[in-house]
Amino acid sequence: MSTEPESQWDRPVSPETSAGFAGANPRTKKLRSRHVTMITLGGIIGASLFVGSGNVIRAVGPAAVLSYLIGGLLVFLAMRMLGEMAASRPAIGSFMEYARVGLGNWAAYLVGWLYWYFWVGVLAYEAVLGGETMASWFPVVPSWAWSLILIGIFVGTNVISVRTFGEVEFWLASIKVLAIVVFLGAGLLFAFGLWPNSEVSVSNLWEHGGFAPNGYGVAFTGVALVIFSYFGTEIAVMASAESENPAKGIRQATSTIIWRILLFFVGSVLIIVTVVPWNELPVPTDVANAPFTYALEQFGIPGASIIMQLVIFTAVISVLNSGLYSASRMFSALAEQGFAPKIMTKKSKSGVPVMALLASTIGGLIATLVNFFTPGSGIFDFIMNSAGLVALFVYVFIALTQWRLRQKMTPEEVANLKLKMWLHPWLNILLIACIAAVLVVMLTTEGGRTQVWTSLIATGVLVLFWPFVRRNLKKRNAAQAAETSGSDAVAT
Repeated sequence: MSTEPESQWDRPVSPETSAGFAGANPRTKKLRSRHVTMITLGGIIGASLFVGSGNVIRAVGPAAVLSYLIGGLLVFLAMRMLGEMAASRPAIGSFMEYARVGLGNWAAYLVGWLYWYFWVGVLAYEAVLGGETMASWFPVVPSWAWSLILIGIFVGTNVISVRTFGEVEFWLASIKVLAIVVFLGAGLLFAFGLWPNSEVSVSNLWEHGGFAPNGYGVAFTGVALVIFSYFGTEIAVMASAESENPAKGIRQATSTIIWRILLFFVGSVLIIVTVVPWNELPVPTDVANAPFTYALEQFGIPGASIIMQLVIFTAVISVLNSGLYSASRMFSALAEQGFAPKIMTKKSKSGVPVMALLASTIGGLIATLVNFFTPGSGIFDFIMNSAGLVALFVYVFIALTQWRLRQKMTPEEVANLKLKMWLHPWLNILLIACIAAVLVVMLTTEGGRTQVWTSLIATGVLVLFWPFVRRNLKKRNAAQAAETSGSDAVAT
């Protein structure tokens, strides 16, 4: 007899009782609306935008705007599908929980562990970057020590309570959002000659080789570079599940993502290629050469490099804070479903999964120290590269899961959906086909091939462990069934 809970999705579940689906306690939901809103706004603004956008612009030209627009639309479709599921049944494990119900335990196991592995790698990367930045300011303390200090600080903000995490992230995200808004405002004035000592520079969009100097095909290949910049939007859905009004928070998070993408990513790149000729941008090796820094210098703003260094450092520690939250919640959700040791479900009085948080921290610490003490071993590079396909895996699983769960619904249930995906299932098919195209594009570049093969190795390791996990799940389900039968017998 199947142990897959296929009928659970059709069972009406309120936000108050849905927390049990992810192992949460409604009494511990501490995030307020303003926390979720700012996590939603700032969740995807990181160094990949401030620095990494330079690589895309140099490769594609002004048509990089199209690369960011297409990539953003793909992410928007995935978030809309996730929003449909999450609005009906808020869950801290979000897409992992829905994959379990829609596709089976194997899908939840794979996507959950890959997602956790991804964020452990991100923790290490952001800790290394933050440590090196602090060491450049205060060289008396070595960068590896600064990395450990930063990790310790944000473990503290996460372990106190989810409200503390939300409050810290609120202010860090506010700084990032304010920086982008100021940049967009100043850039708009500069582009139209309304900024002091400026001239109309809109012609930079088509001069210097045209809008797509390297061809429009390159603009489409640029999607493979930018789509990973958007990964992290799903944090808003996970955070909404721990908010005072989960369903409302999820609807707001998934409904506003499209204008966030247009404003922060597409808008910023459009301002950069309008303000300065795309072929004059320096190679973005560090903050001083970042496209945002270069554009600010054209505005005549003194100390542009220092300003951007502070903003990017804020983005780094914000991602470190969010990464600890995401990794710990996913690890706890994995344990709730029997995919990880049961001890990882242990929560503090304030509802924080402390053991999952500490285990995730240890994973990030190991990867961080490997970078500093075995720099030539290639281990750190493998960790970074092998998580490269997680974003694509997650988006495909979201599309397949939403497709499957919609098939299980009655017409009445579909009509009563609080947040509905359009053109089902054609947009699911479109998203999966586009992700497959991105994968093909990655295989045509050396760096992309490295990410593909190392990611497949990491996935293969998880597949090898699945038979053992499945056996433990069967034992667990049998024990629970026996316990339930015994309780019913005593009751009668």
